[in-house]
Amino acid sequence: MSKVLTRPERCKQCGLCVAVCPKKAITFSTAINTAGYLYTEIDDDACIACGICYTTCPDGVYEIPGTN
Repeated sequence: MSKVLTRPERCKQCGLCVAVCPKKAITFSTAINTAGYLYTEIDDDACIACGICYTTCPDGVYEIPGTN
């Protein structure tokens, strides 16, 4: 299971999560979502599941499993 789950259809390519990730585990995909934006992808090997992307994202793209 992934450390952080994403909802690509919610991503609006704002880049806030990319800027704040302490491990630089978040990058933009080369694919486009249904809204016409490049969405983010997470490198599970680099991710430490700190939750900063979850708290920073204004569009609810991220979910940390087991934190509900």
